[in-house]
Amino acid sequence: MSDGPPAGAPAIRATAMAADANPYGKIFVGWLMGQMALAAGSVASRHCQGRAPVVAADGFSFTAPVSIGDEVSFYAAIVATGRTSMTVAVEVWRRDRHGDGTAKAAAGNFTLVSMGEDDRPSPLNSEGSKRG
Repeated sequence: MSDGPPAGAPAIRATAMAADANPYGKIFVGWLMGQMALAAGSVASRHCQGRAPVVAADGFSFTAPVSIGDEVSFYAAIVATGRTSMTVAVEVWRRDRHGDGTAKAAAGNFTLVSMGEDDRPSPLNSEGSKRG
């Protein structure tokens, strides 16, 4: 496990808001998972240059709570590709709104499929974009 966030810019960044929190001021896991899926989708659709819906999600761990007001960064990277699919690993890092300290809050993997104009799986070429 690394001591800090992955190198590079996050796929997305958000501020945790009260509407997504429980009565104790901690953010619901469902909100985190939804944002993680958005980050995975952003990376996958750029990679295949088209639509790439999530078809599976697994390997989730939630290691630190996220509080209202935290800045939450979602780092996503493609870790495997198949004929039409991509596996994207997502790490979530939180930072207190007024501090510099960070903590890994969650991680998980998403499988996404490159889709063609006909709404059917579209093969990836060796560079990851759609054939054609």
